[in-house]
Amino acid sequence: MEKIVQQALLYDFYGELLTEHQRKIYEDAVFGDLSLSEIAQEQGISRQGVHDLIRRCDKTLAGYEEKLGLMEKFRQTKEKVEEIHRLTKEFMETDDKALIQKIGEISNEIIELG
Repeated sequence: MEKIVQQALLYDFYGELLTEHQRKIYEDAVFGDLSLSEIAQEQGISRQGVHDLIRRCDKTLAGYEEKLGLMEKFRQTKEKVEEIHRLTKEFMETDDKALIQKIGEISNEIIELG
């Protein structure tokens, strides 16, 4: 299951960089949950060809993440926004001014991630 989630996230970030043919087959395999045989028959290629293409797509998408790191930046940003949300709720309950300073520091970290 974790592999499918990873594939889906990588595709969300970098899928548009694949060719139309690669996207169609990858979507059928990962999102459509079609078997290699079903995809091969639909595309008029061998089952092994489908398997190889999916592996190449996985490798290509992982390579983009390794070079660009957009998923990791997104994950870090999301964590920081969640912390800001938590601190804001805490501030509303306690009126602790130090929390505002911490929120400012975290928001600066988010800006620096860009």
